[in-house]
Amino acid sequence: MEWFGATEYWTSRLVFQKGLAALYLVAFLTAALQFRALIGERGMLPVPRFVARVPARRSPSLFHLHYSDRFFAGCAWAGCAVSAALLAGADALVPLWAAMLLWLVPWALYLSVVNVGQTWYAFGWESLLLEVGFLAVFLGNDEVAPPVVVLFLLRWVLFRVEFGAGLIKMRGDECWRRLTCLEYHHETQPMPGPLSWFFHHLPKPLHRVEAAANHVTQLVVPFLLFAPQPVASAAAALMIVTQLWLVLSGNFAWLNWVTVVLALPVVAWPSDAPPVAGAPLWFVVVVLAVSALLLALSHAPVRNMLSRRQEMNRSFDPLHLVNTYGAFGSVGRVRHEVVLEGTADESPREDSDWREYEFKGKPGDPRRLPRQFAPYHLRLDWLMWFAALSPAYASPWFGGLVERLLENDPDTLRLLRRSPFPADAPPRFVRARLFRYRFTTWRELRETGAWWERTYVREFLPPTRLAAGSGRRT
Repeated sequence: MEWFGATEYWTSRLVFQKGLAALYLVAFLTAALQFRALIGERGMLPVPRFVARVPARRSPSLFHLHYSDRFFAGCAWAGCAVSAALLAGADALVPLWAAMLLWLVPWALYLSVVNVGQTWYAFGWESLLLEVGFLAVFLGNDEVAPPVVVLFLLRWVLFRVEFGAGLIKMRGDECWRRLTCLEYHHETQPMPGPLSWFFHHLPKPLHRVEAAANHVTQLVVPFLLFAPQPVASAAAALMIVTQLWLVLSGNFAWLNWVTVVLALPVVAWPSDAPPVAGAPLWFVVVVLAVSALLLALSHAPVRNMLSRRQEMNRSFDPLHLVNTYGAFGSVGRVRHEVVLEGTADESPREDSDWREYEFKGKPGDPRRLPRQFAPYHLRLDWLMWFAALSPAYASPWFGGLVERLLENDPDTLRLLRRSPFPADAPPRFVRARLFRYRFTTWRELRETGAWWERTYVREFLPPTRLAAGSGRRT
């Protein structure tokens, strides 16, 4: 069955699999290090409470069968181990069927995490990692050439990621049509990086060039993915360059990196493929059956892309097999940040000794340059950005965060850069205030050393304490 395999994409498959394994490793490491405070037994949105009210058919997960923090940690670290093994090339050392099972393990484990992760895992790149990870199961190993149909489906995913993002921009905020969105975006994006201040201060004509280039890359170039080589390789290379530009300009977890990984198998890499036998019949049947299923399921995201009411980042099935994607359909003009503070004073007053909690990634101290964390995902920092947009986004979990700060909960404090209170002396009161943040000018930076200028807007949460003996806030 020479038509089934594409030996010229041997190296393309290899670099794709290595990149995907690395992203799986980051995703599982993020889960292992953060879950206790977020969704653990004593987390802000506990998994046991979720699985008690949501049936398994709506959120398939191992944790419907059993949950404990120890079991979750075991699954997360097992995911890290399997991902590291795949990164080291373990799939090439086992038979084809075993390699498929090896790639199925991280997909199933991460699906279990995402489907109970609730708000903390409601990001488009979670579904994207799962959709791409499922396709990787059927790419084969060194026993067979990469299946043509799976390579096509990977391009189909990349097309939907880019084209969907382009459509949502053109249909959404008018600043995209006027080419002015990037005059605001670098300052108001969820988590700026160390170069975001400099990107923000690029000349306005260059911002317009950025926006126009984005439209070309997302609305025109995706169609070239299905062109003959070397046109398809050139299209993929242009997408990779665009994504690396975004990597430099901000922190978007692994969204940019998984898009880069998706583009890698499109490129016709120089290849010296070893001679291989034809694919076994059972493998051909399985791959074609799964491909037919995925193409049939694709009608939902296609219908969504063609709709005037296009949605961003939605899964159409509980297994996240085929999804719709998009980003920044609207761009904020003003940046707000929620600043959390605590005091040990018996009676909270405005002149009390209020001490600010410092987060790892989100803006806080105006003199602190934003750091680079992506592809690692700081989930609490990202949700704090949504909280600043509207208290409604934070209502399910913000109260739990405040309670744990009042308790000096060690798992929660590990999510922060620094707590202003000793481990044995928690604050008596915690409050939250809303500030407007803007990047300083070149002159202000030279004079003050501050990257941000912030202005108090209003109270977000009044001083709150734990009720005596109840462990609940009042």
